[in-house]
Amino acid sequence: MSRSLHIVSFDIPYPPNYGGIIDVFYKLKSLSELRINIYLHVFEYNRERSKELEEYCKQIFYYKRNSHLTSLLSKTPFRVKSRSSMDLVNNLNKKNAPILFEGLHTTFPLLKKVFNNRLILVRTHNIEHLYLNGLSKSEHRVDKKIFFKLEAKKFFKYESILNKANHILTISPSEQIYFCDKFENKAIYVPVFHQNNEITQLSKKGDYAYYHGDLRVADNVKSAHYLIDIFKNIDYPLIIASSFMSKNVLKEVDKYDNIKYIEIKDNNHIIELFEKAHINVLPTFQKTGIKLKLINSLFNGRFCIVTPEMVEDTGLEELCIIGKTKQEFSNKVIELIDKDYPNQESIKRSILLEDYNVIKNAQKIVDLL
Repeated sequence: MSRSLHIVSFDIPYPPNYGGIIDVFYKLKSLSELRINIYLHVFEYNRERSKELEEYCKQIFYYKRNSHLTSLLSKTPFRVKSRSSMDLVNNLNKKNAPILFEGLHTTFPLLKKVFNNRLILVRTHNIEHLYLNGLSKSEHRVDKKIFFKLEAKKFFKYESILNKANHILTISPSEQIYFCDKFENKAIYVPVFHQNNEITQLSKKGDYAYYHGDLRVADNVKSAHYLIDIFKNIDYPLIIASSFMSKNVLKEVDKYDNIKYIEIKDNNHIIELFEKAHINVLPTFQKTGIKLKLINSLFNGRFCIVTPEMVEDTGLEELCIIGKTKQEFSNKVIELIDKDYPNQESIKRSILLEDYNVIKNAQKIVDLL
């Protein structure tokens, strides 16, 4: 007998072209392949409704996000308050099935105390207050710094909403430890969902260094500037790619002949960029979550140079080359430019990335229903 599941998403999960929404899309796709009837509830803003999602969902409900000033003034985090909807609450009550909330952002219905006899799962995409404090440190604009700081404080208090969940689906080993400590017996590690099925076999050499990321996020903008500062002194091409253009980054890129900005068209374009890249350069200055750009690079790319925050406590440290300082990062790049990518690396990656099999991880969720 087929089972049903409500999934409440913070954004339209198609196209899957940035961090958290990639996890949402490939999760619902994998659950659909396991014959789960999905009732998808989506908050829409700045993205078009998607017919592609209908292939995986029994029914889709759309809700407007309320981003007015009143949402900013609430004691509830803006990211939650702006997704408050009584229509959502009513629709969840129409079908008696378990509910999976994607991130704390979507958990407004749990404030209403209307799901006493339902199985409640919450996917934690980050430790939100740590993530937001990190964004505040990376942000240059004073108004955004203040917003992220205040939002972090609100989320620190709001996190107790997870007491109403039956299960907390954590996204990384370090966050599993955090949520296990705070919410005993509720946290279950379910690694990030993604589009990769196997390690791509590549030739020994590529043509450039490659960074990709959502350039609407302050930490990624900071990472791009970090790399520009390194590669302006190295005679080797660097490509910075994103689905979302940053004028600030573009302005810097234009100063140097060996650095290019490319707007990502679709998933096939991403794969093409990986196939031609010799070195994936992946700095980050936040430890929270698991970085999908790292998982995608390890499945599809050659060498990966990272900062410690990218891999600490992930179990993937030995698959990467770590540059602890900007000078060390730069030296690692120079060392790898003329080095052949070894064939045996693919075998090692296949073993260490077994935990990231999306169907096995979807089955973990099914077993809870």
